[in-house]
Amino acid sequence: MSLAVLASGSGTILDAIASKGLRVSLVLVDRSCPAMHVADKHGITCELVERTSFGPDFDRDEYTRQISKRLSNAGVKLVAMAGFGTILSEPIYDDFGSRVLNTHPSLLPAFPGWHPVADALAAGVDKTGCTVHEAIPEVDAGEILAQKEVPICAGDTVESLHERIKGVERELYPRIIREFVENGYERPETP
Repeated sequence: MSLAVLASGSGTILDAIASKGLRVSLVLVDRSCPAMHVADKHGITCELVERTSFGPDFDRDEYTRQISKRLSNAGVKLVAMAGFGTILSEPIYDDFGSRVLNTHPSLLPAFPGWHPVADALAAGVDKTGCTVHEAIPEVDAGEILAQKEVPICAGDTVESLHERIKGVERELYPRIIREFVENGYERPETP
């Protein structure tokens, strides 16, 4: 096994990754979600590592160790976060280093966090986009690997703009993952 995807939602990014011919060996989800059905559709092993608490008693480090252990035991070399709803802590970065990727619906460093599309609209900017970056313990702060702009149109809503960003994301993210795979699961050399 080499490529794993972490998901929590609809699975559209997972579907794009698998549909682009990337061999996903394992999908881990933190809750029951449609991504589980997407994994099944593509014949990918999917495991639920359930997050049982969303309150102050949540042990983020222990949960992260569980995720990292499952990935390591499966022989995973590259981790692609695809709408994973749990922020992971140091143990996964200790184990996988710069081989944890994430995609984010803004042109980072602008609009990090949970509501980037709404934040972009509220700020009145004329463009936003999609960023693929190395994940690090600080949310949305890892090294940027690729970005693609998406114009903001008159009358855009959070939903309409987010859908256009997702369309770009479904092309950009699999391309960057493929570059890692083709480079032996390490970051490709930049020209």
